[in-house]
Amino acid sequence: MSRIGKQPIKVPENVEIKISKDLISIKGPKGELSRNLHPDVIIEEKDKEILVKPKNDSRESRALWGTYRSLINSMVKGVKDGFEKVLVYEGIGFKSEVKNDSSVESGKVLELNVGFTHPVKVPAPKGIDFKAEKNQITVSGFDKELVGQVAANIRKVKPPEPYKGKGIRYKDEIILRKAGKKAVTTG
Repeated sequence: MSRIGKQPIKVPENVEIKISKDLISIKGPKGELSRNLHPDVIIEEKDKEILVKPKNDSRESRALWGTYRSLINSMVKGVKDGFEKVLVYEGIGFKSEVKNDSSVESGKVLELNVGFTHPVKVPAPKGIDFKAEKNQITVSGFDKELVGQVAANIRKVKPPEPYKGKGIRYKDEIILRKAGKKAVTTG
């Protein structure tokens, strides 16, 4: 039995839910999300709560039960409050700036100067917002998966290196530092 799947999802006042045979749509103040449903999962709405149940007792159906409950819970939380990831960059001369660009769908581009001969431009997908201040970049939006993917793409531009810690990392990420050549030869 899935402990997560058994828990009902409470629907806030200003969130609307539409459930069809193979699609769930959730609309809130931040935006609208929809997801295709797997045929082995049953979703019902009762008394401002969403209940997720497995269709049968197969192993795959029980595995999808908790997964879909978590995905739907993230959708409800996202359209109500939203999500954000904070990245920190360290390095001499590193800087970031949010610029307006009409060629991008959302109109915003994050420009990173992180030690390359050219600035790296990361376009913001629809529903994603960037904020750059001091040495931090904040990626925010209502789709948890998209926020995480965009933050991972930004981190991939210049991952932190283990000797000096230069690069782009998540705010809560700990970089294990390696000893350099001097420490090894003197030790």
